[in-house]
Amino acid sequence: MARTFIHPEGTVKPAVPLNHGVRKGNILQVAGQVAFNEQGEVVGTTVAEQTRQVLTNVKRVLEAGGASLEDVVMLRAYLTDVAHFAEFNEAYAEFLGGDFPARTTVYVGLPPGLLVEIDGLAVVD
Repeated sequence: MARTFIHPEGTVKPAVPLNHGVRKGNILQVAGQVAFNEQGEVVGTTVAEQTRQVLTNVKRVLEAGGASLEDVVMLRAYLTDVAHFAEFNEAYAEFLGGDFPARTTVYVGLPPGLLVEIDGLAVVD
């Protein structure tokens, strides 16, 4: 079974050695997405703004790989500051609506201007 490399149409290819996503069989791994728009520019200065953009990017990778948010079984969120946790959760809940996938949240360093990164794992029926 071959791997399929996912790159949503109209987006800038990552400047680092990775693909936006990789699908093998019914498993789709979404690489860590940050708050870049299609032109590679950072969107937003708040955690809420960036969280919405990051989740939009995750959704675009899923769709390019033949999946949807409903197929996601796990999201991993990376925040730069523990003080952002409540604002992140609010934007996350608004975007995803109801039935949430499993999630891990950790605190890390990200490049300047970036506050949130999220990766995910989807299983496609």
